[in-house]
Order: sequence, then C-alpha cells, then structure tokens
Amino acid sequence: MTYFEQALDALHRLPAHPERQAQAIDLRLDLRRALFLLGELEQVFVYLQEAQTLAEALGDHHRLGRVSASLINSFMQVGEYDRALAAGRRALVIATDLGEVGLAVTAQHNLGIAYCSLGDYPRAVECFRQNVACLQGERLQERFGLTGVASVLSRSFLTCSLAEYGAFAEGRAPAEEGVRIAEAVDHPYSRIIAYWAVGFRYLRKGELPQAIPVLERALDLAQVTHIRIAVPWVAAPLGRAYALAGRTTEVLPLLEQTVAQADAMHLMVDQALRIVWLGEAYLLAGRLSEAYTQAQRVLEFSRAHKERGHEAYALRLLGEVHVRHDPPEVEAAATHYRQALALAEDLGMRPLQAHCHLGLGTLYAKSGQAEHARSELATAIALYRALEMTFWLPQAEAALAQVERQ
Repeated sequence: MTYFEQALDALHRLPAHPERQAQAIDLRLDLRRALFLLGELEQVFVYLQEAQTLAEALGDHHRLGRVSASLINSFMQVGEYDRALAAGRRALVIATDLGEVGLAVTAQHNLGIAYCSLGDYPRAVECFRQNVACLQGERLQERFGLTGVASVLSRSFLTCSLAEYGAFAEGRAPAEEGVRIAEAVDHPYSRIIAYWAVGFRYLRKGELPQAIPVLERALDLAQVTHIRIAVPWVAAPLGRAYALAGRTTEVLPLLEQTVAQADAMHLMVDQALRIVWLGEAYLLAGRLSEAYTQAQRVLEFSRAHKERGHEAYALRLLGEVHVRHDPPEVEAAATHYRQALALAEDLGMRPLQAHCHLGLGTLYAKSGQAEHARSELATAIALYRALEMTFWLPQAEAALAQVERQ
C-alpha cells in the first residue's frame, strides 16, 4: 500500500497529462482493494470520489464505470442506498455501451449486496444468479476488479440471499461450488467468504454442528491473514451459532467485540444484523434491558436506511424481549411479533415467519389464549417441517403438546 501512495505522490509532481490522469485513477482503484481488506473504509471512499472526479474530467467511460461499480459499496457504508443503486445503474449502462463483461459482473455483484441489505432478496438473487450463469469456464478464476474471485463471491452471496427466504436446498450447490473454486485458486479472502456462506446457510437452517466448524475456520483464516474487514463479517454468525448451541460463556465477548470492531471500521453493511445477534445474546443471558437497547438501536437504524429485512429481525427481537418479562408484556410482545411477521411475509422471509409464529404461539400459550396458541404453533411447525429446520421443531411441538393438554 505504501508503494501505491508513493506512486500517487510521484504523479502529483509530474505535469498534467491524460495518460497520467488515467494512471492516477488506476492507482486509486488499486488502493481501494488494499484498503478495503484492512478495513480502512473511510479512506476508500475518499480515493473513489477523487477517482470519479478525475474520470469525469477525462471523459473516460471505461474508468468511470469501474469507479461507479466500486462506489456502490462505499455509498452503502454510509447508508446512502439511493446513491448506491444509482451508481450501480450507471455502471451497468456503461458496461452495456462498452460491451464490458467484467464491469457488468462487478456492478451486478455490488448491486446484489445492496439489494440484500435493503431486504429485496428476489432482486439480490437475480443479480447473483446472472453472475453465476456468466462466470463459467475460463471466467471461473477471474476477479474482474473485485476483492475476491468473482465466481466465488457471487455464489457465496447467492447462497446467503437464498437462505433468507428459506431456499436452503437451492443454496447448497452454489455454496459448495464456491468452496471448491476458492480452494482451487487458494485465495484467502475468497476462501473466507466461501466458508462464511456455507456457515451462514447452516446457521439459518439451524444445523449448528455443521455451521460452527466452518465459521471457525473462516474466522481463523481471517485472523491469520490479517484481513480485518472479514473478521466481524464471520465472527458475528459464529457468535449467533454459539448462542443457539448454548455456549454462553463464549458468546457475549465475541459479539460485543465484533460489533465494536465493525463500528470502528464504519462497516455498516449488515451491522444491523450483527447488533440483532448481540441483542439476542443479551436476551439469552437474561439481560433484558441491554437486549431492548440493542433492538431499539437496530430498529431506528434500519428504518432510517430502509433496511427492511433487518427491521423485521429487530421487531421480532423486541417481541422476544417483551415476552421474557415477568409477567409477560402480552400486548407489546404481540404487536411487535405481528409487525415482524407482516414484514417477513412481504419480503418472503419464510424462516423468520416460522420464528414469529413460534413466538406468537408461545406468547398466547402463556397468556391463556389456547385457540390462538394452537393456530400459531401449528403454522410454525408446518413451516419448520417444510423448510427442514428441525432445530426449532421440538420446541414448537412441545409447546403445542402442552397447549393440547390444558
């Protein structure tokens, strides 16, 4: 990175010339990749804005497209999704005009992440599917300006997007393909993301014995290779997996550190989800006040930035907090569960729908509303069975059996 900065300094000392302006843009794009891995996201934004100004002045559409595709992520980091989507559309127009496959792949990938963060999972899936279809044969090992191997990243994020609406079977093949490609090229960042995707899919399905080792492997690799940006990315789902597995002593230190690291790096993409998992860990530890604080923090953030999927998770967490009070705050809990459920249904988030029905069923059982409890628990059981999410099935079945005995 130091050499890149020295090269930029040397260019500043030379007389202005279009070729040197082009080199200055390329250097900033190269610096972006190095700084991203180190988690220096604010500096990445600065260099990209400088590169955009240079490309516009030069009238270089090729480089302007590359910069626009990269700016998608930077705008996401500051919660400016409208600008992120606009930059992506601009990059795709340029890619089409110039016939540049690599630029289209980069723009589609970064747009997919933006759509996923907004809770628009169908559009995210479509972006990643287009890339997967394109990235075959000789293109399998290309990066196309991305931080990792494009075919690995697109397959991995496709897997995670599919997991959010319960398409676990469909996500298995791209997850496994991503690992095979990443290990074949032995690219550390690509391997981390591939392992993360496999672990995330297992986590959402509730298959903890499979999720934990692969997420631990991803975290170890991120730490050994000093890829700082990836540490909170993989540590957060690992913390959630520990929590579900009952490894309570490991959970809170890991998740508290993870959220703090992401805050320090200004890593706002998926930060809301990381905070939800921290709130759920506080809830498991019986620290209701802190769980409530984290849930409110996510709710305010997600609504301000239109991250609707994360808003749904925050609402469900608020329902969980209210139901844990002694006595349960029935009306407040039911309101938040229903709000979360409505959003989950609108977004097609079937696993979250199942969790909301389970929460409502448990709440109604506690408050003596047997008929409502039966209906909600039966719906939860049907969803868990359809999605093969067997981890939560015994809990739902036991709750329904208890209601039937009353």
